[in-house]
Amino acid sequence: MNFTFLLTAYGPPGPVNNGGFVLTFVLFCLTIFSNLVLMFVIYVDSNLHKPMYILLFNLAVNGLVGCTSVCPKVMENLIKVVPDITYEGCLLQVFFINVHATSAYAILTAMAYDRYVSICKPLQYYSIMTPFKVKLLLVIVNVIPIILLAIQVLITSRLPLCGYIINKLFCDNLVINNLSCIRSALSNLYGIFVVSILVVLPLVLVVLSYIRILIVCLKASKDSRKKAFSTCAPHLIIFINFSTATLFSVIYNRIENSVISREVNIISSAAFILFPPLLNPFIYGIRTKEIKTAIRKILRGRVSAWSNDIANLKSKPVMVLNIT
Repeated sequence: MNFTFLLTAYGPPGPVNNGGFVLTFVLFCLTIFSNLVLMFVIYVDSNLHKPMYILLFNLAVNGLVGCTSVCPKVMENLIKVVPDITYEGCLLQVFFINVHATSAYAILTAMAYDRYVSICKPLQYYSIMTPFKVKLLLVIVNVIPIILLAIQVLITSRLPLCGYIINKLFCDNLVINNLSCIRSALSNLYGIFVVSILVVLPLVLVVLSYIRILIVCLKASKDSRKKAFSTCAPHLIIFINFSTATLFSVIYNRIENSVISREVNIISSAAFILFPPLLNPFIYGIRTKEIKTAIRKILRGRVSAWSNDIANLKSKPVMVLNIT
């Protein structure tokens, strides 16, 4: 379909848009940098080649997918006179945003299962979390959301449109459905199905996992409870952070367009797309002893290599050319 949406939430170029551009650019760069550093640390340190950190590596990749699918276009539109997006670009944006959100939930659910096995069945951990099961979990958390959401975008793309104005910074499946000339029962039912499978079910599984962990911790010693809490705290903080951002985004996308200011649009978009993937590496880097140890080891190795290079340069004899 040859069609272009106008994104009216940006408004005319000016101080608000310029400030939004700077904020988005800085947060985008920090998000890319922090996730790449986390991925690098997990990749190079063999001590982190464990199910939990393999899943964390995938969560970092997921964060990069989410922010890169939105931020470059948002920054472009913040400095354009007429902010817009093509119909095909809008559908792709919807697809990648939803894959980012639902895959993140699926990965966090798999991480909760890993914590449950680690704390509730420690002696059976390596017989349960085998390499095959970890690979199977990775396939499930990545492939199933992609397939289900590709079908959703296909259903949305079949809807005839009677409008072209979107009062948001980026596209959303609900927004496109509201611009449709008809109300599609199939689209609504499939949307409920997708939310049930990819959002509600993971939420229930995570809650059940932590109920079981809590029951085991209450029966354990004080030291064991402290160790379990330190193990689960980063994951729990990230899960609550992401769930809060998602809930905020869902409410925001259902507010009447006319009552949303540009400032609220910018802050809401940053809260959903940038804050979770930006905070995740810092939360795990600060709260997880193994990652902090790996970072220190890498930094010490790099400093040692630089010191050796400088020492070698100083020890080399200086050649003097004698010209007579």
